[in-house]
Amino acid sequence: MSAPDRATRPAVSAEPEPPTQWHRVLTLLADVSLLIGTREVWTQAATHRIALAAVISLCYASILVCGALALVVRGRRSLARVDLCVLVTGLTLALCTFALFHRGSDESVLTTQAAHDLAAGHGIYGRPWPWLFGGKGIALTPTVTGGYDYTYGYPPLAPLLTAPLLWLGHGSLPAIAMSTGALLVGTVVLWWLLPTPWRSAATMACLGFSMIEMYGRLGYPAILALALMIPVVVRWPRIGRGGGLGPAGVAQAACLGAACAAQQLPWFLAPFLLAGIYAVRRGELGARAAGLVVLRLAGVAAAVWLALNAYFVVTQPVAWLKGIALPLIQGAVLHGQGLVGVSLYLTNGSDRLDWYGYASVLLLAGLLALSVLFVRRLGPAATVLPWLAFWLATRSQDGYYLMMTPLWLAAAVTAPATEFAGAWQPFARRLGGANRRPARIAATVLLLSPALASAALAATGSPPLRLELAGVRHDARALSRLTVRVTNADDEALTPHFTLTRGQGMYPYFTVLRGPATLAAHATAVYELRPPDGTYALPHKHQQVRLRVFTSSPQTLSSAYLTLPTA
Repeated sequence: MSAPDRATRPAVSAEPEPPTQWHRVLTLLADVSLLIGTREVWTQAATHRIALAAVISLCYASILVCGALALVVRGRRSLARVDLCVLVTGLTLALCTFALFHRGSDESVLTTQAAHDLAAGHGIYGRPWPWLFGGKGIALTPTVTGGYDYTYGYPPLAPLLTAPLLWLGHGSLPAIAMSTGALLVGTVVLWWLLPTPWRSAATMACLGFSMIEMYGRLGYPAILALALMIPVVVRWPRIGRGGGLGPAGVAQAACLGAACAAQQLPWFLAPFLLAGIYAVRRGELGARAAGLVVLRLAGVAAAVWLALNAYFVVTQPVAWLKGIALPLIQGAVLHGQGLVGVSLYLTNGSDRLDWYGYASVLLLAGLLALSVLFVRRLGPAATVLPWLAFWLATRSQDGYYLMMTPLWLAAAVTAPATEFAGAWQPFARRLGGANRRPARIAATVLLLSPALASAALAATGSPPLRLELAGVRHDARALSRLTVRVTNADDEALTPHFTLTRGQGMYPYFTVLRGPATLAAHATAVYELRPPDGTYALPHKHQQVRLRVFTSSPQTLSSAYLTLPTA
C-alpha cells in the first residue's frame, strides 16, 4: 500500500510496437511463393525418397503456420522471427529439391569438365568436349557456321570453386552443388543486409516462384556471379562516401572483381554502377575526389579479377581471351524472347542479322549515356537498365536478366531516389528545369535512335534464299531424305546450313549429301539433305514444320514452311 503523500506513476504499457500492414503482407507473399513447384518435388520424393517427402511435408506445415503467424503476431520482433522461419523453410525446400533434381545442363557439364581438366593440370579454354552433349537435358549451342560450340566460354572462377567439390561424384553434380550453394549463401547475405521489414522479399526473390533456384540446380555460373554481386549492389550509392572506401567498400570492390571473374553478365552492369558512384561522389566531394574513389574501386576490382585469371593468362593467354569473350564472338544462332522473334517467327528471315548485335551494343551505350545525363532520375534503375539491351540481342534469352532480378530488389530497397538527389549531372543547366523538357526529350531520342534504327534494319531484312521443297523420301513414321531447291537472291555468295524446327527449338543441322557448299549470287541449286541421325520423325496432324537456313558471312536466316507427310 503506497503512502498517501507519494504520487503514483502511470503504468508503462507492455504492448509491443505493432508491425506495419505492408510488412505483414510481404511476409505472407514470401511464404506463399514457396508453395510454387513444391508439389512436384514432394511427388518425386514420395516415389523415390520417402525421407525427403517427410521433410517436405514438415515444410508445408511451416508454410501454413508462418502464413497464420504473419497475420496475427503483435510485435515487430515477432514478425521478424516469422521472416526468419520463412527463410529457413525456403532454404530447406531448396536443399530437398537439389537432392532430388540434379541432372544438370550444358552449363553444369561444361563447368564440371573444366574443373576436372583444371585439377589434372590441363587448360580449360579452347578444348572441345563434344562427348558431353546430346544427353537428356544437355542442350547444344548451334552456330551460324553449321557447327556447335563444345568449349567452355566463361571466366574461370566457377571451375576453380567446383574443383574442390569433384569428390561429390561423377556427372555435373559438383558444379550444381557449387551454384546451388552460392545461391543459398547469397540469399542469406541479401536477407541479412536488407532492412528488417524487407527481408522476406529476399526469400521471395531468390527462393520463391521456383525461378532463380531452378537455375542454381542447372549449374549456371551466372548464379555464382549473382551471389557475388549482391553485397556490391546493396547500398551501392554509398560506396566511397566521405572520400574513402573503408573496409566495406574494399569488400564490395573485391566482390565486384570476383563476380566479373565468374560470368560475363556483371561486365554489363559494372559501368552503370561505376558511373553512378562517380556522379554521387562528385556531387558530394568534387570531381577530383570522386575520380579517386572510382579509381580505387575499379583498381581493387581489377586486381581481384586479374588474380583469379592470372594462371590462365600465363598458361594459355590467347585461348583464355577467346574463351572469356566466347559468348560475344561465337556466332550462335538466333534464340530468345526478344526482338529476334520477328525474324524467327513472324517473317521468313532476314539478311541483316548482324544488325541485331549492333542494336544491342548501341542501346547499351545509349542507356549508359542517359544514366550519366539523368543520374538523379535513372540512378535507382541502374541495376535494371543494362538488361534492356539484351532484348535486342541475337541471343535474347530471358535467363540473362531473369537471373539478375534479385539485384533489382536489392537496389530498389537500399538505393532509392533520395540517394541521388545531390548527384552531379553534366549539362545540368541546359537539361534541367521544367522549361528544359524538350531538350531532355531531344537528348533521349538522339542517344537511342541509333539502336532503334539498327533494330529496325535487322527486323525488316528479307530472306536471301528462296526455298522450295522438291522431294521427300520417307516411310510411315520418318523421313530419311529431303530435297530442296534453293535460289540465292542476294548479291553475295552464301554457304547455307539447313535445319528443321517445329516450334521455338532447333533440330540439329542436316547433312548435305548433294549440292554446292557455296551457292553463288543469283544462282539456283538442288540440295539433298539427310537428318543427322538418319531419320526425322514425321509431324503429327496440325504440326507445322519449318525449314531454316543459316549463313555465317554475312549472318542471314531464310525460312519456309514445308508440307510434309504426317505420321
